Amino acid sequence: MKLYEFAPTRSIRVRWVLQELGVDFEAISIRLPAGEHRTPVFLELNPAGKLPVLVDGEQTITESVAIALYLAEKYPDRHFIPTDLLLRSQLYRWLFFTVTELEQPLWRIARHTALYPEALRLPDEIPIARQDFTNMAVVMENHLLNRQFVVGEQVTVADFILAYTLDWANEIQLLDPFPTLVTYLKRMYERPKAPMRIAAALTRISADESSQ
Repeated sequence: MKLYEFAPTRSIRVRWVLQELGVDFEAISIRLPAGEHRTPVFLELNPAGKLPVLVDGEQTITESVAIALYLAEKYPDRHFIPTDLLLRSQLYRWLFFTVTELEQPLWRIARHTALYPEALRLPDEIPIARQDFTNMAVVMENHLLNRQFVVGEQVTVADFILAYTLDWANEIQLLDPFPTLVTYLKRMYERPKAPMRIAAALTRISADESSQ
């Protein structure tokens, strides 16, 4: 099993699932600043030119949530995806909520602050996206009141996806009004097999660039 990754991207989510599962995998770093995701070799793996990519034997899987669900299904004994139909429907509900209602505003902020060429950035989009995130974070804050995990009584892939997304929001100071989410985030990253946080990944990138 090979994981093509680059922290701080959403490949952190997949690494988290793999580490929690305790399965052997080969980590292959694809350096985005160097454009390694645009090489012909990598584009054969993922024509979208994005990370993460998981190669498991003859299977190549892209999109972090799809990979996380694949791994949860592959190792059912870890119960990272519920067998109960109702619980599983709730897992899907909160996964989709995370990637549509919470993650998309974060992407809009990132694009209009750093990712788009400066001429294409729309500064007025940033406060709108921040408010969109805040509105939906209220929903998740209320859902997690008196809960340890997103679904059921034990950790699932929904938690790994959500925790990474909240860490992203934390990097741009969007979690301050949400003490439950802050506590949940801290608790998730205190797990023994949690990956590095986004801030640590960014620090490492800066150090690497300084040493070159």
